[in-house]
Amino acid sequence: VIKCKAAVAWEAGKPLSLEEVEVAPPKAHEVRIKIVATAVCHTDAYTLSGADPEGCFPVILGHEGAGIVESVGEGVTKVKPGDTVIPLYIPQCGECKFCKNPKTNLCQKIRITQGKGLMPDGTSRFTCKGKQIYHFMGTSTFSEYTVVADISVAKIDAAAPLDKVCLLGCGISTGYGAAVNTAKVEPGSTCAVFGLGGVGLAVIMGCKVAGASRIIGIDLNKDKYAKAKEFGATECISPQDFKKPIQEVLAEMTDGGVDYSFECIGNVGVMRAALEACHKGWGVSVIVGVAAAGQEISTRPFQLVTGRTWKGTAFGGWKSVDSVPKLVTDYMSKKIKVDEFVTHTLPFDKINEAFELMHTGK
Repeated sequence: VIKCKAAVAWEAGKPLSLEEVEVAPPKAHEVRIKIVATAVCHTDAYTLSGADPEGCFPVILGHEGAGIVESVGEGVTKVKPGDTVIPLYIPQCGECKFCKNPKTNLCQKIRITQGKGLMPDGTSRFTCKGKQIYHFMGTSTFSEYTVVADISVAKIDAAAPLDKVCLLGCGISTGYGAAVNTAKVEPGSTCAVFGLGGVGLAVIMGCKVAGASRIIGIDLNKDKYAKAKEFGATECISPQDFKKPIQEVLAEMTDGGVDYSFECIGNVGVMRAALEACHKGWGVSVIVGVAAAGQEISTRPFQLVTGRTWKGTAFGGWKSVDSVPKLVTDYMSKKIKVDEFVTHTLPFDKINEAFELMHTGK
């Protein structure tokens, strides 16, 4: 058993608490990882807020991390101690019907236990002050050591800087893949990206790599425009600057609507606007943002009858074990940006400050 520091969420709506936790050794088909770097994501904040119906407490949150394999359980063949890895919240077992289908990346092998905050055998590897602590998204990267299923880990280039590539564990991969895999943006097309946080910037990067000729960024926070343009946005607008709905504004700007739109916020009203901002006959809108539980999307069926397509994406459609090492290689060969997404680097004990920075849009 390893004793180490972890940021524990004891209950919903309270700041994380830095505690000494015990991390049990990996069982069969499990891997124990020394986490070197982790990022914070809105999904962590969503669960911490208490709005997540799958949220269990007490829990160790975090799902964008990178580290070194410390030890492996029986039967683990893909990684060994000393390997550099990224934990994966969407695993890839290679055996379930989802893994065997080229149309999806949603491996279901450990979905049920993962959703309950437990390892595949139905137990936890974390304890603190004599209490069992739940896992989160199969990763729990807010701990100096974590245990994951062997199908939830990608072995990456040992030379990769872990404080950067940890972002490929969720946000950057999600946005980039939404453009190149889910929407399959074509050269010369016009795109609209709603929400210019980390995921939105990654979508812009994907649209640019795919050869889009016009990329319109949409956000209420104008402080985000300069960064969006750095990533490839050709122009940025705020819905507050117009008297009419933003979808009408976009239709006028683009002679009838955009070819591709992306919702990167998780707001069902914006999801509708993003669909309706698409061009009649061929426009495609991708939902990337995760809305709160129980919310529903609406539009007039005529929007779809007249040739628009509404799609969604999780982790950018990447089959995780196969794709994450390639994304790291693409970053190392400067094909995709990662460093530019990092705004602040804080010590682990300032994790609550990191959440504050995220909430204030900094």
